[in-house]
Amino acid sequence: WISVREDSVIRPDGEPGIYGVVHYKNTAVGVLPVEQDHVYLVGQYRYPLERYSWEIPEGGCPADEEPLRAAQRELREETGLEARNWRMLGEAYLSNSVADEYAVWFLATGLVPGEQRPEGTEVIGVRRVPVREAVAMVMDGRITDALSSLALTTYALGDSDGNDVAAD
Repeated sequence: WISVREDSVIRPDGEPGIYGVVHYKNTAVGVLPVEQDHVYLVGQYRYPLERYSWEIPEGGCPADEEPLRAAQRELREETGLEARNWRMLGEAYLSNSVADEYAVWFLATGLVPGEQRPEGTEVIGVRRVPVREAVAMVMDGRITDALSSLALTTYALGDSDGNDVAAD
């Protein structure tokens, strides 16, 4: 799902150098599930950081899958929730100095409970917290995941021209 390459380059100062690039095969998708001024966060151990992380439901979207479908799948798997209403909130490159990882995040509302079905590599906790608290968690460093931070701040600052998409 990732590859790493090292390119020989001429640096801005004219000297030769190398540049490493991490290529991601999948698009990252995130879901901000909001209900009555509360958001659902998922918590799981993140191996590269060697720590537990609270974040929005998120995962990878293969090239042959629409980002909305991947977001719907991730919401179901990680929280058991389904949503009647979906809106794209934003998109960004997550670490463009070393990687080409592209992300899209959605707002999910009209939530309907279901059964959580995490992947075999995931042991996930779910918390329902006030949106204000989740934003405070970003601001004070309790949420450090980039995609979660982007989604929560985009939502908190208001999105006046998001794209509505059908849940089907």
